[in-house]
Amino acid sequence: MLSWLRASFLRQKRAVAAGPLLILGIALTAHGQDAPPLPASADIVDVARLAFPRLPAHDSLSLQHGQKALLVVPVLGYTQQTGGIAQLAFSLAFARPAANVSTVLAGAAYTANDQLIITATSSIWLPDNRWYFVGDWRLMRYPQSTYGLGMYTSTTDRVVSMNYDYLRIYESALRRVAPAWYAGLGYQLDYHWDIVSRNSFREVSRISRYRYGIEGTSVSSGPVLSILHDSRANAINPQGGEYLSTQLRTNLKSFGSTTASEMLLIDARTYLHPSPRSANILAFWSYNAVTIAGNPPFLDLPSTGWDTYSNTGRGFIQGRFRGDDLLYGEVEYRYGISRNHLLGGVVFANAQSVTEQESRRFEKIVPAAGAGLRVRLNKVSNTNLAIDYGFGADGSNGLSLNLGEVF
Repeated sequence: MLSWLRASFLRQKRAVAAGPLLILGIALTAHGQDAPPLPASADIVDVARLAFPRLPAHDSLSLQHGQKALLVVPVLGYTQQTGGIAQLAFSLAFARPAANVSTVLAGAAYTANDQLIITATSSIWLPDNRWYFVGDWRLMRYPQSTYGLGMYTSTTDRVVSMNYDYLRIYESALRRVAPAWYAGLGYQLDYHWDIVSRNSFREVSRISRYRYGIEGTSVSSGPVLSILHDSRANAINPQGGEYLSTQLRTNLKSFGSTTASEMLLIDARTYLHPSPRSANILAFWSYNAVTIAGNPPFLDLPSTGWDTYSNTGRGFIQGRFRGDDLLYGEVEYRYGISRNHLLGGVVFANAQSVTEQESRRFEKIVPAAGAGLRVRLNKVSNTNLAIDYGFGADGSNGLSLNLGEVF
């Protein structure tokens, strides 16, 4: 779930997790030397106790009222987008009476390309799920390549380098209006400044004939109306249920927006158990962003990998496809490898399309597929380290890391 754990938010990369996997390797070696057996349900802490017996045991398999589960995960890696990257991620999960599991996810990263990435996302449930508060805050210095608008772009021709600083503030409060249904209001701000766009060291004022928010400063600011259905008990690793989020965002000049615009986001997910005799899960995800009116700044147009957790489009570099409207779908099969749930695996496939700038139509669909490994970091919050490799139809490929399930 954490974009900062995806080694530059995911795509076309080579990444190494320097923390949990090192502990796993040491502990498995110790286990091979007649160490005590792992418990029936194990995580990375139980494995680490094989090498470091003084570590306290934790036998609970679920969060109880007042209990907290904190993870601190260091990551070292390399990506084409960032060069070398050093990251530190925090995950806090806790439970309130008769409520879903609340999470606070935060992280900081610095890269060899002089990128600074600080993020914090929150998902807070009050007792009995009466209120739900959700937030997404980011502060970034983020030089990034962009490939233009539409699906007929290339990673080698007409690539534009965009340097900018970025502040995101998303906060919403939702009230339960029916069982598992919520409605509420919020505020969303996307503020980019010091934007400099270059093509072969020449500054440009338009990309794919689009002239909004290419240079200087761009602001998208305004209220958001949200309707949510969420029957999942734990969003970190859903074991069933459905999720449907609909957001109508209005960017107003009176709120400081560069241009007036209106956007609709529909995010739907469901989790099925194909066999009643197995805990394996078949998960479906549909993510769709539509520009209803106006011309949002270039960097605020719907784009690959720019959802809340930077998870759309495994197999492609972030920002690979961008347009006024985005349609995205993904299916993933999650299965166990070890009986103690320490190790699991996934196979996945996704497809995406954005509208073309001239025709305003969806003309091309690009698929991707891949597989991944799951290492359970904490059995109390049911948090996995997700290690995925994906490859796209246009020759794109990449290794990604994620704290928690991708969706």
